[in-house]
Amino acid sequence: MLPVQVNRLTVQEAGDRYVELVRAKTVTGALSPSTAEVYARDVATFVRLAGPGRVLDDLTGEDVDAVLLAFARKPDERRKRDGQDKSSGGNTGQSAASQARFRRSVSALFRHATSAGWVHLDPMAASSVRARERGGLRPERRALTREQAEGLIEAAASPAAPPAETAGSGAGRRRRADQRTEVRDALVVLLLTTLGPRVSELVRANVEDFYTNDGVRYWRIFGKGGRTRDVPLPDAVASALDAYLAVRAGGDGEKALLLSWRGRRLARGDVQAVIDRVQRQVDPGRRRAVTPHGLRHTTATHLLADGTDMDAVRRVLGHSDLSTLGRYRDDLPGELEVAMGSHPLLRRRRGRAVRDDQAGPDA
Repeated sequence: MLPVQVNRLTVQEAGDRYVELVRAKTVTGALSPSTAEVYARDVATFVRLAGPGRVLDDLTGEDVDAVLLAFARKPDERRKRDGQDKSSGGNTGQSAASQARFRRSVSALFRHATSAGWVHLDPMAASSVRARERGGLRPERRALTREQAEGLIEAAASPAAPPAETAGSGAGRRRRADQRTEVRDALVVLLLTTLGPRVSELVRANVEDFYTNDGVRYWRIFGKGGRTRDVPLPDAVASALDAYLAVRAGGDGEKALLLSWRGRRLARGDVQAVIDRVQRQVDPGRRRAVTPHGLRHTTATHLLADGTDMDAVRRVLGHSDLSTLGRYRDDLPGELEVAMGSHPLLRRRRGRAVRDDQAGPDA
């Protein structure tokens, strides 16, 4: 039902009110602070591109398309910070993933604007600009193959021995106990590869989030939307956790599970460096670059390929909707051949044929 009278807010006023509402959701746990800031940043970009002084209700589908296209062409500042040359002939705009995220943020803004009576009609319904299909984001599969994943796990479980002494001007002094980062790195890789947590969930983890019940170790993961899930740890991961806790330098009652060698909570950006450090110990034939999110895909892919119940995998990953699993599941080489080679409708027939062969011609 259309609102009788629309509150003709400017784009700036609507953006400010919406961002205030989004940030308020972090207090109740409905949104994580990092997610709220992503929304806030996207809305601020939308306000700037659409024109702060324009009335929100005056924006049409064509106006929204113009904003989405302007954002798509906007240089990616993260690549500049990484030192990539933007003057080259390469793609200087936003990645398809960033475009899709920005569109979701703008859509959420207009959904709220429609329900709050700031616009008569949602202009997103008339928008035609779309980012490239998700498949275009994956020139290379995200999940590691079994051989690659096992190589990474083996390298994590058997880290190279640390040097006895530090290098540089401090040579001659013994390596401090709180610099034993190889044990921490092993735990990080094992947790990411076998349980597939979001990187934000991993760095937020505290020591008290791990507990034992009936002899089984669990990790209580605080996920998106204020939801929690208790995931049992495989024995190898539980052993890696105990090994790390034995050398972890808590200091001053620090609650964080994963600490830097200076005793501070590990940051999101540090996790990729940890993975890369362990990858350097993997045999080159089994090594492939992977992100923390790629390891989340790896968890989902191999659990599902092994026949694990889909709802159990959903609960491990912390998805609220079972359909989300489809985006996390990659094809595995040879899996179709294996599946059709042991077709469930032909197993009884094949077993009967085997018994006949064993019985021989005189049976």
